[in-house]
Amino acid sequence: MQQVTIYSTPTCVYCGMAKKFFAEHNVKYNEYNVSEDSGKAEEMIWKSGQSGVPVIEIGKKVIVGFDKQAIKEALRLK
Repeated sequence: MQQVTIYSTPTCVYCGMAKKFFAEHNVKYNEYNVSEDSGKAEEMIWKSGQSGVPVIEIGKKVIVGFDKQAIKEALRLK
């Protein structure tokens, strides 16, 4: 399976939805809290061009927001 990373904040509703989706599909992921880690926040902006969360990276694909269909496609889920 491809490496999955989520850049998030504790108060982001869509981040929570994405993490719940990953849990329901047994997807392991790395999480970075960009409200506490300015280096990871800069990395997220560099990769996505966005300062909003969530930013999800699956392999080399970057998905901005909780786009369930794009996540399913990137993870090859039905």
